Amino acid sequence: MARHLLMRLEAPLVAFGGETIDNFGVIREFPALSMITGLLANALGWRREEDELHNDLQYRLRVGARLDRKSRRLTDFQTAQLGALDKVWTTRGEPEGRRGGKPTYAGPHLRYRDYHADLSMLVALRLEPASQSPILEDLAAALDRPARPLFIGRKPCLPTARIFAGWLEADNVLHALQTASPSPSDVDLPIQWPEGEGVMEGAQRLDICDERNWSSGVHGGWRPVYQGYIRCQGD
Repeated sequence: MARHLLMRLEAPLVAFGGETIDNFGVIREFPALSMITGLLANALGWRREEDELHNDLQYRLRVGARLDRKSRRLTDFQTAQLGALDKVWTTRGEPEGRRGGKPTYAGPHLRYRDYHADLSMLVALRLEPASQSPILEDLAAALDRPARPLFIGRKPCLPTARIFAGWLEADNVLHALQTASPSPSDVDLPIQWPEGEGVMEGAQRLDICDERNWSSGVHGGWRPVYQGYIRCQGD
């Protein structure tokens, strides 16, 4: 048995970001490993340029998630009026300007961003090795007293519940998701967990690209995970 930290990701709007295509910001069904890494690093007060700390934390994380309350998906249409010499900041850390047009031309910068509305997700995680700094207790303390404001995927996605949701002794991540106290429900709850963290009959194996190279700032590679359903009986 190993100690697992539980997190509750719950907000009116949640964005588990996926691959952005042009100006369309799509979302995933489950939080990416890089998103969990960034959330914890933000709580600890790390700066993005501290890439070695981010890379090491991401490598040590064993994370799974369970969708306790399904959501509606909505798309936010965003505009910003930009002149030819105006620029906007990007997640790449570099300003982006307009291409072409006359120097006096002004036009809108258009973006589409998807969100989960009214979602509640339970996350179970542990660290390997467990004794290396930061330890699980450091993460729990940071989630309750974060160095900076926390958000779930994008800055408008402010949590409406305490993110730290307690401790659980479990054999692995799948076992933690199966035994963590659920919201009363008699429906099948979708779950995702990494390969090597438990076996469940009927689960689907997938290769996903959700690891970030914090030195270069881009995602790459493939990580094997399993997805399935569990039924949690309400009282």
